[in-house]
Amino acid sequence: MGQFIKEAKTLAKMAGGSHKTVHDRIKMAERFSQYLQKLNIQVRDIQHLKAKHIESYITSRLEESISLRTLQNEMAGLRSIMRQAGRDKFFASERLTNSRLGLGGASRAGTKLAIPEGKYQEVISQAFRIDEGFSIALQLSRLMGLRSQEAVQCSASLKTWQKELSQGKDKVTVIFGTKGGRARTSKVLCRQAITRVIEQAIRYTKLHGGKLIDKPDLRRAMNFWRSATTKIGLIGKYSPHSLRYAWAQDLMRHYLAEGFTRRESAALTSMDLGHGDGRGRYVERVYGLKTDI
Repeated sequence: MGQFIKEAKTLAKMAGGSHKTVHDRIKMAERFSQYLQKLNIQVRDIQHLKAKHIESYITSRLEESISLRTLQNEMAGLRSIMRQAGRDKFFASERLTNSRLGLGGASRAGTKLAIPEGKYQEVISQAFRIDEGFSIALQLSRLMGLRSQEAVQCSASLKTWQKELSQGKDKVTVIFGTKGGRARTSKVLCRQAITRVIEQAIRYTKLHGGKLIDKPDLRRAMNFWRSATTKIGLIGKYSPHSLRYAWAQDLMRHYLAEGFTRRESAALTSMDLGHGDGRGRYVERVYGLKTDI
């Protein structure tokens, strides 16, 4: 990976542009390289980069709720780097168009929907037939608003969550797989259901090497997650992130019922999602909180 990042940064400079454009392009190259390294994806140089690497990266960024404008700019930066490397045809692939990657348009509002209860029960049933640990991870995602990578890596925190719940805390700490590696808290909305699923998860992990997604490393675990979620129909408007959307709408209703104003409820929901209190309006728009609440 050392050679890859060095080459990517050099090509980012060669692509030219204003000082800010070049700086942003280099930072994007570093972020992309760190993503590949985190998942132990071995890419020696630019010539070995594959479409699936770009697709995986963009999917992870979308799950972090990065704005479409930002991701469109990142793709423009990647295209500039590839052009400098003589790989113009690589980005001409239909797989790497903005629309195919889910980056079409200028707003993410309306591109995903909160999963309805009937659809949720259907996918959980299908997931269990594929793998019990996978089914448990999906349930935790819905009950706690976990991102895909948080759900895949959450087995390391199961006993901590169990302890926090037993102590009567109304929030549990999410550490592994979080956006930017920053710990956040998850509001406990249905204590009995979360406790039950966590107990089930602990029993399962004891028999599967301490993991819910029983794969040798994070890269293969994430590959399994993406493949399995597609297989059970979590694609298009109802993606794995739709579980988190549904949780966000539950949160909004909870805070409104407690007497908080709509603005306060949106800010609190934003914090529980890990976005900070300043992105309440963004969360309302993207997570569909204005449509049915």
